[in-house]
Amino acid sequence: MRRVPWLLVVGVIGWWALNGLISTVQVVAVLASRGQPVVLPDVLRSELASAALWVPCTLWLLWWVARAPLERERWAAPFAWLLFAVLVVAAFRAVAVPLLEPWVGWRSLPRTAEVMLATSLRNVLTGLLIVGVGHALVYAQRSRARERQAQALQEQLTRARLDALSAQLNPHFLFNALNSIAEMVHHDVDAADRMLVQLGGLLRHSLAATRQQHTSLREELGIVDCYIGIEQVRLGDRLRFRREVAPEVLHAQVPRLMLQPLVENAITHAVAHRDAPSTVAVRAARDGDRLVLEVLDDGAGAPPRPGFGVGLANTRARLECLYGQAQALDIATLPGGGTRVRVSLPLVTVQAA
Repeated sequence: MRRVPWLLVVGVIGWWALNGLISTVQVVAVLASRGQPVVLPDVLRSELASAALWVPCTLWLLWWVARAPLERERWAAPFAWLLFAVLVVAAFRAVAVPLLEPWVGWRSLPRTAEVMLATSLRNVLTGLLIVGVGHALVYAQRSRARERQAQALQEQLTRARLDALSAQLNPHFLFNALNSIAEMVHHDVDAADRMLVQLGGLLRHSLAATRQQHTSLREELGIVDCYIGIEQVRLGDRLRFRREVAPEVLHAQVPRLMLQPLVENAITHAVAHRDAPSTVAVRAARDGDRLVLEVLDDGAGAPPRPGFGVGLANTRARLECLYGQAQALDIATLPGGGTRVRVSLPLVTVQAA
């Protein structure tokens, strides 16, 4: 407001022009009720000229309000300056009206002390009202600035939290993969070599989008395939993997490295500690305007413990950061045995995003 934006200037001019038109209607009505002759052009010129004098006065007062607004901790000096500005406006109008009267043709009023005092008091009251409106504009502007600042800070905090969660997640699955390779290298060098190749694919997918929180479901399934390749070498026939993905959702947007921790959790709790073959399945389908992802296993179906596993806990936290209440992550024990993790997200394609 210190620079008086052009929109404010237009608003002030429009307001006082409207005020002049309303005053014209009122004066015409009063003169007509008294039976006095009415010359509309003269009345209109007189009232619009009076309103026009308030335009620079209003901008002057708004400039002072922006420069020295009343504050809770600091009000005495600003109050004095604003009162001075209002008195200057009253004095300006008291001088300008007689000087312009020969050209404008304002209605003749007796220049008595009572009339001059009433006019000056009316001008002071109008000036104080303008000062009040100016404070409302200043406080509204500050409120919007605080809202924008709070939103920017919230976005920065969310980004920092997501980066921290991603930084925690990447070493987590990398440590598990390296641990699996370390176990295999003593038993089957060729298998360990294949696991290293799959680990390279995992790292390539991870590092290619280090600063991106989202990717396509197709890319995310590629990461899962690399991870499954490592685990199938380690677990052999004990691990069976199945994908049931609708082609229409392959380009859906999903958080990067979201499925891999869920698949890893299923393998850890349903396959790794069993000698019998176990199946882990990944499903993806569209449900209206939402994307539904499921990771299922046919293990023992033990009830999940809140917060177990770094990968699962981080996945839940990332979903809350990215989608708020628009996401859902549910873990349930299946009636026939096994566990199902279901994630529901808004369906957005990578192109649209």
